[in-house]
Amino acid sequence: MGTEKFSKGLEDVVAGESAICKIDGKNSKLYYRGYDIHELAQHSTYEETAYLLLFGNLPTDRQLVDFSNKLISERNLPQGFIEFIEKFPKTVHPMAALRTGVSLLSFFDPEAEDKSMESNVRKAIRLIARTPCLVAYFDRVRRSQSLVHPKKDVRYATAANFLYMLKGQEPAAIETRTLDMYFVLLAEHDLNASAFAARTTFSTLSDIYSAITSAVGALKGDLHGSANSRSMESLIEIGDIKNVDTFLDAAIDNKKKLMGFGHRVYKGPDPRAADLRAMAKSLAQTNSEQARWYAISEKFEQAVWTRKKLNCNVDFYSASILYTIGVPIDLFTTMFAISRMAGWTAHVLEQLSDNRLIRPVSSYIGHAPRSYAPIKDRK
Repeated sequence: MGTEKFSKGLEDVVAGESAICKIDGKNSKLYYRGYDIHELAQHSTYEETAYLLLFGNLPTDRQLVDFSNKLISERNLPQGFIEFIEKFPKTVHPMAALRTGVSLLSFFDPEAEDKSMESNVRKAIRLIARTPCLVAYFDRVRRSQSLVHPKKDVRYATAANFLYMLKGQEPAAIETRTLDMYFVLLAEHDLNASAFAARTTFSTLSDIYSAITSAVGALKGDLHGSANSRSMESLIEIGDIKNVDTFLDAAIDNKKKLMGFGHRVYKGPDPRAADLRAMAKSLAQTNSEQARWYAISEKFEQAVWTRKKLNCNVDFYSASILYTIGVPIDLFTTMFAISRMAGWTAHVLEQLSDNRLIRPVSSYIGHAPRSYAPIKDRK
């Protein structure tokens, strides 16, 4: 082992400076550009939050209208791109489709190789606008359903437009507000694995599409973005509130990871979980299916705390929320990506503003220097 300071998984290593997001893990606090996440969840919208992350301040009324109209104007996917989606294997993992889809979008962007700040801002807006449409189109293609084209109406913000494109019908107001709040809560989270992957790729002076493709690939992993779908699978396996203790006993006995619990950064509760819990409870009051999942979730959360002293994280209550509003389980991580596109692109723009190639070193644990031996002398 060398003399360099080493932290496995880069835990607690300060790898850069950022003005985008602050996590106070000790006190379970999360801030976007100085604003507490609870305030944003209760009062903001995804469009307003995306503007905040990209440009550093909450928008004025005029700025928000202009930004929303830019997003709406960029929703249409190029016809040639749609033809590629229609040829994707219907059994491919949605995150694999999204990863490849983001990369393919660069083929149809005449600004793809333009490295200027102005161009990258436009491409960031394009990615935020088109990612929900990409996911909705892919889901309908794999189900052999006709495509539903995006609305060009300011009344259909990102959440409402996505649900409309996914289902082919007008979404209920509570579904739209629920998904919008989910998008706000998941929009950014400092130098997590996917944001760090995006910044590392972009630091080489690659393009924004390559950087976001790296981020999507990182988010696909079970230790990052797919825990929400695994959480829902656990709730379905439990099935009934009376089965919670039996399920937990078996999970503990078999040393099975409890998906939706614990967090690398937060020493106490995940601050986003409280808002999601409240959303789940509110949805349960008007939806009998969600009432069932909420009852199971509440008992499961209490049991896990009693037995393992683990807090639930952002994935736990978001799972039943997404399921109840009609999002297929294997699309859950793409919902994460739709939301996080605002944070990822904000990180890319920040990296561009003061770039230095990200190139850490390792602590070497291999052989000491040795001499080359002819093959006949090797043992």
